[in-house]
Amino acid sequence: MIRVVVAEDSPTLREYLVSILSAEPDIEVVAIAVDGLQAVEAVARHRPDVVTMDIHMPRLGGLAATRRIMEETPCPIVVVSSTMSDHVAATFRALDAGAVAFVHRPVGIGHPRQAIEAAELAQTVRLMAEVKVVRRWANPSKLPRAEAVTRPMPDASLPGGSRPAVIAIGASTGGPVALQAILAGLPANFPIPLLAVQHISPGFVGGFADWLAGGSALPVHVAKAGDVPRPGHFYLAPDNAHMGLAMDGTIQLDHGPPENSARPAVSHFFRSVTKVYGARAVGILLSGMGVDGAVELRELRDAGAVTFAQDKDSSIVHGMPGAAIALSGATAVLKPDEIAARLVTLARKAEDK
Repeated sequence: MIRVVVAEDSPTLREYLVSILSAEPDIEVVAIAVDGLQAVEAVARHRPDVVTMDIHMPRLGGLAATRRIMEETPCPIVVVSSTMSDHVAATFRALDAGAVAFVHRPVGIGHPRQAIEAAELAQTVRLMAEVKVVRRWANPSKLPRAEAVTRPMPDASLPGGSRPAVIAIGASTGGPVALQAILAGLPANFPIPLLAVQHISPGFVGGFADWLAGGSALPVHVAKAGDVPRPGHFYLAPDNAHMGLAMDGTIQLDHGPPENSARPAVSHFFRSVTKVYGARAVGILLSGMGVDGAVELRELRDAGAVTFAQDKDSSIVHGMPGAAIALSGATAVLKPDEIAARLVTLARKAEDK
């Protein structure tokens, strides 16, 4: 059984969340909390496998409660949030504090998406129960010292040492933190456009872009049809549309059927990148459940592109990158900060030619 603490101050919503989770044969709600302090205490007492965390609660908010839990009794935390602007902003700050995932607050009974969002909540709880979390330290000086470990970096360069025309990234669950780490490692004068498909609940992509921009030297945009990707700019696929590239390199949006249960889909995006740029592209597949983009990363590599997959240890969920690795679709398997370093090296090699 997966043991869950539900933290939510609204009695109606709290009862609804408990009913969704308790209906699952492999999930048990072991405690409820009506504010952040109760959530901290419940986690210390029950040592659950997962906490579902509301953001705005009395006495101690969900963001502060997340920090306390990750400092005192580390546990996988799933933020259950609405798309109100202040909730979205606080949701991404909770990821900074150590939360491992977030889901849209499930809509009520009778809504067309009710069954879908209830299933998403239960499945996210299942996946996050397997995540190994580490203690966050309130005072960095208390961090235990560790020997620096240097990992050998496999060489990766485009034919003739040419500069990549585009960097294409796919991600799902666990992807936001990985994307943040990659962007944080790129300098303001990075000379290549980056485009990403991130599976994310509708209504969150704008707040996600703002959050990424806050930790990046590069401008971050939600992509629009007809945009011309500019060097050193980062473009996120918008809600409910597949993102691709036209033959002239401009961004195209497509409202066709979902692929791999996703729209936008990484598979759709990577196929267009292969068609337009082939060996002049860099493909990256980050943390996420499922297999979206795995076959297409292999196709990118077969076309001559440099391809990276996130390693298992740093992935929240290793489904997508793991599937690509199994297909021999990755030139190299790296942590997000190592991927950033390789991107800088690729750009620098081209400048040195």
